[in-house]
Amino acid sequence: MSEAKVSPGMSAAEVARWKARLPRAFGPSPAQRAWRIAGGAVFLAWLAWALWLFDITPQRLWNGLSGLFTIIRLMIPPSPGELWGDILRGIAESVAMAFLGTVLAAVVAVPLGFLGARNIVTSTLLRFSLRRVFDGLRGVDQLIWALAFVRAVGLGPLAGVLALFVSDLATLSKLYAEAIENAERRQAEGVVAAGGSRLMAVRFGILPQVLPVMLAQALYFFESNTRSASILGVVGAGGIGLQIAERIKVRHWDEVAFIIILMVITVGIIDWIGGKLRRRLIGGRGMG
Repeated sequence: MSEAKVSPGMSAAEVARWKARLPRAFGPSPAQRAWRIAGGAVFLAWLAWALWLFDITPQRLWNGLSGLFTIIRLMIPPSPGELWGDILRGIAESVAMAFLGTVLAAVVAVPLGFLGARNIVTSTLLRFSLRRVFDGLRGVDQLIWALAFVRAVGLGPLAGVLALFVSDLATLSKLYAEAIENAERRQAEGVVAAGGSRLMAVRFGILPQVLPVMLAQALYFFESNTRSASILGVVGAGGIGLQIAERIKVRHWDEVAFIIILMVITVGIIDWIGGKLRRRLIGGRGMG
């Protein structure tokens, strides 16, 4: 709305009164315009500084794209190579790593989720401390955990399983705690009213409500960990990532393309199966 669009029968005093009551309807004030301009200038300056800091230039981008197109041409046609058996073992190893790491994390996260839930643990200090531990573990990337466990237990799938376990444990514990806090209280109160203990109220009043959600979240993490396990092998944590790294070093791009296609198919199958299981568990039709 502006003064030019105001009805001719409206006086200047009425316009001023409405402008005082609804200032935003008449457009931003000069101070707001100045702040917006200043904010835009700061953003553009920060963007220009970041581009300069990282040496992002059109010439460098063009050279990079040219090299990428060269690699893509070398990937066609994909080929399994002579060591295709190692590729299949690597894929199976990545899936096994993802499954074992997710299962361990999901099982251990259940009691931790209850300890971190506000409606289960009344001690604010204990709950706050546990939540901060979750935040700390979740703040470290899986690759960092993989590097640490490779140094601790040596090369191989065990380091990858431990990296996935620790990383997922914190996130699943937080998600489980939030699901428990949102559970309906009446069922637990009904168990207590019938003479049940607090532990029985948790077991029969809360757990049946949140268990389908917990299983659905664990399935989603299994799908995600299948992709993550493929990368952990690059740092020596086992899986198909090691096969990719070895073929990139010797520039066998056709075999790299074959591995990527095999990974996409594997993840797609797991995603399809996991989606059907999640829909059955939580009864949602819109999930995929």
